[in-house]
Amino acid sequence: MGQKVNPIGFRTGVMTGWKSRWYASKQEFAELLVEDQKIRNFIKKRTDSSGKPMYPMIAKIEIERTRDEVKVVLHSARPGVLIGRKGERVEELQNDLQNLIGRRVNIKIEEITRPELVAQLVAEDIAEQLSKRASFRRTMKRALDQTMEAGAKGIKIQLAGRLGGAEMSRREKAIAGSMPLSTLRAKIDYGFAEAWIAQGHLGVQVWINQGTYEEQTDGADAQTGQAPKKPKRAYKR
Repeated sequence: MGQKVNPIGFRTGVMTGWKSRWYASKQEFAELLVEDQKIRNFIKKRTDSSGKPMYPMIAKIEIERTRDEVKVVLHSARPGVLIGRKGERVEELQNDLQNLIGRRVNIKIEEITRPELVAQLVAEDIAEQLSKRASFRRTMKRALDQTMEAGAKGIKIQLAGRLGGAEMSRREKAIAGSMPLSTLRAKIDYGFAEAWIAQGHLGVQVWINQGTYEEQTDGADAQTGQAPKKPKRAYKR
């Protein structure tokens, strides 16, 4: 089970929140869901004239809707690039999204201070290195070391494809620390990226163990809420 379940999907609604937070009627739901996907694809896949992504180092895109506007929260390790000089790039992106979906859009940017602990950013960095023809074993080793030094409890990286230009595709896996994929209390982050090389696509999967979720209590003492233990009844033969 641990290898077959996306740890984020496994925990969504149980330990983690949803990336899209809004309510819609049955008639509007499908349309708004497609709209969310359009927004995410537009931001993640938009490139400049040289083919580089216009909005790099974005780990997560959260969408909230009210009756009047769509709020888009971008979690980025490079907020300065997104904002631009005097906020020019944010305004440009906001206008582009408004033209794309035909609704008022409000963009909020949150900074990621430790990108080495975010699985999506680690996966994208590995994919970028592989696209530049770096050695896949050296790239994996470097990513493992950087993430563990940053304070992670564990990391697992899996590459799939024609690694090193081989004739037959295969999978290579590297792991450091602990990776309890089936334990819901464990805070596991997951990221996926693709590297485009001359031989085809390489898939990059990254799991990072960030520790455990903080316990949420309502303040009541657990012992006072326990049912009193009754003495065992003695049965006579």
